[in-house]
Amino acid sequence: MSALPATTFGALIGVGLGPGDPELVTIKAARLIGEATIIAYFAKRGRRSHARGIAERYFPQCVEELPLLYPVTTEIPFDDPAYVAALAGFYEDSAARIAALLEEGRDVTLLCEGDPLLYGSFMHMFTRLDRRFRVEICAGVAGMSGCFAAARQPMTWGDDVLTVLPATLDEDTLAERLSRTDAAVVMKLGGNFPKLRRAMTRAGVADRAIYVERGTMADQKIMPFSEKTDDLAPYFSMVLAPGQGRRP
Repeated sequence: MSALPATTFGALIGVGLGPGDPELVTIKAARLIGEATIIAYFAKRGRRSHARGIAERYFPQCVEELPLLYPVTTEIPFDDPAYVAALAGFYEDSAARIAALLEEGRDVTLLCEGDPLLYGSFMHMFTRLDRRFRVEICAGVAGMSGCFAAARQPMTWGDDVLTVLPATLDEDTLAERLSRTDAAVVMKLGGNFPKLRRAMTRAGVADRAIYVERGTMADQKIMPFSEKTDDLAPYFSMVLAPGQGRRP
């Protein structure tokens, strides 16, 4: 680490962008983006950054951009040692690139889809850099909240308990957790649809569940889970199982 006093370092600013609709970017997030001198964002190699697409209308002129390109995404199973090694190395390299700019006294604004601290890649930068540098976090509208509104679906009534689950869990765990909660959000669908369908059927929630794809975006798709007959699900998709609890 540089011998310069910490007060001369720049700050890492994590900015939550919300679920996808650029109009759901908060006033504070828009201000921070508009004041930025360096804007960093994650993207799949060879693809346009979705975070950049949400935020670009708020970019100042002549801003410096720092793309952070994932070496892999869904090409390798997430629990494969090769996947773990590739992502660990990528996050270390990304943190080092950001740290080099912070040590020069330059602030870096890192764009985050949804909320920065909910299943976000920002957290990997936060844990690596927080002890060395000043880190600011601007909360964002969570993706699930955007999907609730897009689906026009009340999710929790009265004393309902809401559980958020990644579909990467094994089938038995998914079924058990779904059967024990009042309402659920299932994320990270990816290649896990057949397993999730079986788990939801076992838990007795499939008939009331809703599939939401790219919620709040121009090309969103919303349908009863029972009508989702194929197993394809993009990154920005989730399943909602609404609660049915106490209603005055």
